[in-house]
Parts: sequence; structure tokens; C-alpha cells
Amino acid sequence: RCNISGSIRFKKLMMAGDYATAMDIAKKQVEDGAHVLDINVDDGMLDGLAAMQKFVKIAVTEPEVSKVPFMLDASKFEIVLAGLKWCQGKCIVNSISLKVGEELFKEQATLLKKHGAAVVVMAFDEEGQAATEDEKVRICKRSYDILVNEVHFPPE
Repeated sequence: RCNISGSIRFKKLMMAGDYATAMDIAKKQVEDGAHVLDINVDDGMLDGLAAMQKFVKIAVTEPEVSKVPFMLDASKFEIVLAGLKWCQGKCIVNSISLKVGEELFKEQATLLKKHGAAVVVMAFDEEGQAATEDEKVRICKRSYDILVNEVHFPPE
């Protein structure tokens, strides 16, 4: 996995700056049938912005890797955006939510739409994570309505 949170080996390679070997992990994932390449370089001991940019810049030049969409994942939106700027074709962003407030949610969604990204939206709002079915429906409907009716994200 190309995810620092999910792979100790990938984390060690990224911390050491060994992007070539880290790219071998990405190639192996695609060879083994991955339909999407999950990229997460989010770690407090690593410059996530620089790491995301460098990893994605290399990945887009690798034909064996770049033939699948990338899913960019980070706790900081600017890290996701740094990777997104270097992606070719459709990318998936994991994730945005209303926990940042409606205005920032709209700003983030607008930037993602501009870059042609698909988004995963989490069922969080300003009050926290949805726990009940009613909360999940309320937050997801609110997110959907903002994305489709205000930001003009394609509903599909």
C-alpha cells in the first residue's frame, strides 16, 4: 500500500526519501490488480506537502502506475491539493466534510471541481460525526445539496 498509515514498509521508504523503491510498491499494487492507487503520505514527522508532490510527480511518469486513477488522502487539504495539481486525468480525493464549516467546504469542493476530481464525502458536520441513521441522512443530504446545487458538482 502507498499509505503511510497502512504500510510500515511504505512509511520507512518515504521517511528515508527512497521514492524509487516506494514507486515499486505502487507498481506492484497495479500489477496485482488494483483499480485505484491510494496515496497517503500524512505523517507528523514528514513534510507531507513536499512528499505528496514528489511522489505524485514521479507516479504520473510511470506508465505502469499512471494507468489507474489516484486516490489522494491526507488530513490537511493543502497536501491533497498539492498532489492533485500534478495528477493527470480523473483523481479521487478522500475526503472532504462539513466539519470544517459550510463556507470552507464549498471552497474546497470548488477547487476540487476545478481540478476535475471526484470526492469522497464523510458524514461529519460542525457538530461531529453522524452516529444515527437520521444524522447520516441529514448530513449526507446537506452535503449533496451543497455540492450539486451550489458548487455545481455533477451528481453522478
